[in-house]
Order: sequence, then C-alpha cells, then structure tokens
Amino acid sequence: MSSKQTPLFAAHQLLGARLTEFGGWTMPVQYSGIVDEHKAVREAAGVFDISHMGEFFVRGSNARDFLNSLLSNDVAKLQVGQGQYTLMLDEQGGVIDDLIIYRLGEDDYFLVVNAAKIDEDEKHITVYLPAGVSFENACDRHAALALQGPKALEIARAFFGPAWPEPKRNEITRYSWNCQEILTARTGYTGEDGLELFFPAEIAENFFAALLEAGKPFGLKPAGLGARDTLRLEACLPLNGNDLSLAHSALAAGLEPFLGLAKEAIYPGKNFMIEQKAAGLKMKLIAFRAAGGPPPRPHYLLFSGPDHVGEVTSGAPSPTLGFGIGLAYVRADCAAPGTKLEMEVRDRRVPIEVVKKPFYKRTA
Repeated sequence: MSSKQTPLFAAHQLLGARLTEFGGWTMPVQYSGIVDEHKAVREAAGVFDISHMGEFFVRGSNARDFLNSLLSNDVAKLQVGQGQYTLMLDEQGGVIDDLIIYRLGEDDYFLVVNAAKIDEDEKHITVYLPAGVSFENACDRHAALALQGPKALEIARAFFGPAWPEPKRNEITRYSWNCQEILTARTGYTGEDGLELFFPAEIAENFFAALLEAGKPFGLKPAGLGARDTLRLEACLPLNGNDLSLAHSALAAGLEPFLGLAKEAIYPGKNFMIEQKAAGLKMKLIAFRAAGGPPPRPHYLLFSGPDHVGEVTSGAPSPTLGFGIGLAYVRADCAAPGTKLEMEVRDRRVPIEVVKKPFYKRTA
C-alpha cells in the first residue's frame, strides 16, 4: 500500500524537505536539518505539518457519558472550550492510542488522534457507539499545523490580527481567516508553548505559505519529524508505538495523572490498573542519560550487572543538552533516579544513569 500525502505535500517539496514514510503517510523528516530546526523551536519557533493526525467529532446528548466510559481521563471535567490529554486503553490498561479531546460545545467533542491509529480508533469508538451519539471521521477535509516555540504566540497574533481569540493553555477557540473557520488549540508536543491550527484542507497551501511569511521576522522555520522527535524526547513526552503500546499499561508508563482512577465512570483497563497499582508495578517507564558513547536507540537492552532489566523505547542525541538521552521500561527496583545501569550497544556495554523527568523544561 502506498503512503498517503497530506495537503501540504507539494509545499514540502518546494521547500526542499527530505521526505519519509511515517504512520502510512509521506512526511517531511527535515528541511534545513534536524539540529537547526530543533534549535529554532527552542529559541524562536517552528511549524510542523500535522495534517496526518486524525480528526474525529463525537456529538450528541449522551456524548459526554459515552466518552467518559471509553477514555481514561475525566471528560466530565471539561468545560466548553477546554481540552485534555487522555488515552484509549484495552482491558489490561495497554495503550491503543493517546489523544487530545476538546469540548467545542455543550454536546460537541473534537478528538485528535495519532495518524497510524486512525482506522483502529474509529473501529474501537464506533463498535461501542450508543444511541444518541454520532461519530464523524473528518480526516479528509482537515489540514493542521503545529506552531511551537517561545515566539509562537507573537507570530499567531501578528498573523491573525488583534481580533483573534487567543486560547489559554489546554483551550481551543474558533476564528475566521479569509472567510474560513480555523480552530486554534494550545497544547503542544515539544516542551514549548504553542498552538495547533486546524483548517479546511483546500486552503492548506495558502495558509501554510502565509503563516511562514508572517513568521519570518520572528525566526520561524518549517520543521520535520526529526526535530519533533528530539524535542518531545527532551520533554519526556511519550510516543505511541514506541513508549506507549499494548505491551505495558498506561500506569507503568507513568501516566497516572491522566487515568481518572478516582472517577465514577468505568473505562476499559481502569479496574486492572487499580489492582496493578495496589499490587505494585513490576516495570516502569524511566528517563536516562548516556554521558558518552553512541546515542541510545530503541530496542537496546539494559542491564544491572549480569541481569537484563529493561529495554530502550526511545533514544537520541539531545541537541539542547549535548548528550544522549532516552526512555526505557525497566524493572521497578531499577527505576529510581540515580540508578546506574548499562546499555548494550553492538555487543558492548556503556554506562547510563536513570534521571528525573523531564530532561528539559522551558522557563516561564
């Protein structure tokens, strides 16, 4: 099966992007270079094509209760205009997908899901869909950009003008640009402040070009998947398919703040994780640093003395910190910050140290 193309595919080619397959889509991995794009996001701003992400609408008088029984976080807490990070789990708490849900209206919810999980998520949602709730897969008619970095809001203000309703953190607002509705959300996946912009696919190229032009005086650069990965890893934000999967529960992944274990609604995996928490976790997702040697990569094995105690799920050189960093599932007794372990790289072992998350946190 050939990869899908986002509405910005031609624009990426014109910008000289290096393209790669990701989640069934042809996406830019870099433009000017991963390190250059990474630094742009940390120091000014970068803009990412996220049109491959899935957009669902769930509506109806029973939508809130349905979603609260399907997703891990407490949907009942959302006011109109608010969003939250949440997870779709199996009965053992394994992660089917992690996503963002926004409440657009009283009975109107907007879900942004991972590209590789669109079909699986739709099937999972619709098989449970009750009377009084409608589901719409709007992927084909939407495009989206993530504008991230310390100057992201300045750029958005200059681009949209003074009438733009600026969202607060974890909020979403509606605005009209050239007579087209734009949804602007404020979450992010880089460790920086920023916005996600959702708009009709037919205006994608014009919108992207106009935003890049407006951002030039602020140092805005287009950025690809390579910088996205190093940025999110520095912030210890897990990647579905690497750090999140059916192999480990969301509790083992350290996501308890998003699990709604105390909410009244019962969702798949909730009771399993309550029991798992009471019994004590056997494995935990940790962050680690490698001061020297080759950079960490997924599937490298971790050891404590002669004992195999874990496996790397994400790893890369950190452009901000200047050393190798990674995430890994390790035996719970090896998960405390300060623990010294070894990583096996091509039949030799290099020292690593478990550290407190995150590696990088932006200044206020």
